[in-house]
Amino acid sequence: MSTVHTESIVRKIIKKVSGYIPQVEKPKKKITLTEKFVWSGIALFAYLVMGQIPLYGVTSAPQFDFLQFARVIFAAQQGTLLELGIGPIVTAGLLMQLLKGSDLIKLNFKNPDDRSLFTSATKIVTIIVIIAEGSLYGVSVYGHLLASPTLIPILILQLVGSSIIVMFLDELVQKGWGLGSGISLFIMAGVAQGILWSLFSPVPAQDGPVGIFPFLIDSAVHGDLSQVFFRAGQLPSIFGLIVTSTVLLVLVYVQGIHVDVPIVSTKYRGFTAVYPIKLLYTSNIPVILSSALLANAVFMGQMLWANYNPENANPLFNFIAQYDPSSPQSPTGGILYYVTSPRSLEVAVQDPVRAVVYVIFLTTIVTIFGRLWVELGGLSAKSAAKNLLDADVQVPGFRRSQGSVQSLLQKYIPSVTIAGGIVIGLLAAVSDVLSVFGSGIGILLMVDILVNYYNLLIREQVDTHMPKLAALLGRT
Repeated sequence: MSTVHTESIVRKIIKKVSGYIPQVEKPKKKITLTEKFVWSGIALFAYLVMGQIPLYGVTSAPQFDFLQFARVIFAAQQGTLLELGIGPIVTAGLLMQLLKGSDLIKLNFKNPDDRSLFTSATKIVTIIVIIAEGSLYGVSVYGHLLASPTLIPILILQLVGSSIIVMFLDELVQKGWGLGSGISLFIMAGVAQGILWSLFSPVPAQDGPVGIFPFLIDSAVHGDLSQVFFRAGQLPSIFGLIVTSTVLLVLVYVQGIHVDVPIVSTKYRGFTAVYPIKLLYTSNIPVILSSALLANAVFMGQMLWANYNPENANPLFNFIAQYDPSSPQSPTGGILYYVTSPRSLEVAVQDPVRAVVYVIFLTTIVTIFGRLWVELGGLSAKSAAKNLLDADVQVPGFRRSQGSVQSLLQKYIPSVTIAGGIVIGLLAAVSDVLSVFGSGIGILLMVDILVNYYNLLIREQVDTHMPKLAALLGRT
């Protein structure tokens, strides 16, 4: 069977299946910015409410939080309807992006039919991932924690159903009813919750309230401010607040660093602009991939330890990982111990070798993943040159050919990718070691999303007040 014939069959299957999947219709009239804020707020409110509804039938929490590594990335809440969060949507999206970037899927995205086909295929893959993850997670993680085994189908239905609702909430925002994407909105809200919790939580801890501001008030009332700068047990402190503020400022500054390549329109005489190649060219994707890799390694280490070395008596397994039997959440020895974050300055000071190894290791794999993502994610000099030519623009002083523009971009993109990978890897690793509010990767994601929303709001304002200019900019 020929490749063309196979591709034709796949296209027919996707079109037929997508006809049975409910769709969020695009707005039939132009939505005002105020209305978009309202719809985004409704989607976010629904998401936050789902994060407070516990899973029906579950009697206790799992011994291990298998998604702990990705709670920030997936905006998930353990033991609630958001157990999986946006995980299946992100997983399916990354899979489709890799297939697209590696040219395993032959689609012309200038063709509306091909764009629609890709969107439908992504939705079908998302539903498949939701069903697979919901079923496996329901049976493997919560199966033995239910009041009765007969509740397993109901539990799986909760996990699958809530994830599909999340998918439609994201689609609602993306289809033009809201601003940006639901995924970005939910991640940003999750990180913001963590930061606000560290700042204002009145819940008592061993030395006072958890939140740094209630703790300051409590310490002042009792006349003892000696513990406010550093606190034991990885609790929020003045030091953590200073580090978090510093990291935020550095990230905002780094987001603005870019190399500008001048471009001119071939269709509109006199129109000039620049094509910015940002220092953070690959955004936060390499950090997400690296964190997922590390977390899966820790997960596999937990499984091997629990089944083959629960007493830390096997020298071979001890070389891979050791865990504390009374609290096996993070490794206490072996290779995995040195490639996971100490999570606080106090722990890092006790074992500085571990902190240094972790920073070097994470920075290295983030840089490697960044270089790979440029090729697989369609961000290479070749892809960028093709996109510029397809947008009917050219670089002054260079022939309007893909090879000519590609040779120019090749001078910048590989170097910027490596430099950006080192910078973002260092920021993520050091932030984790110093235990910033909201976690290192959470802060990175939030700043990136906020910058994107800022740019989006500017475009919305231009579209409202200068629609002709917005239409022109949309073509470049």
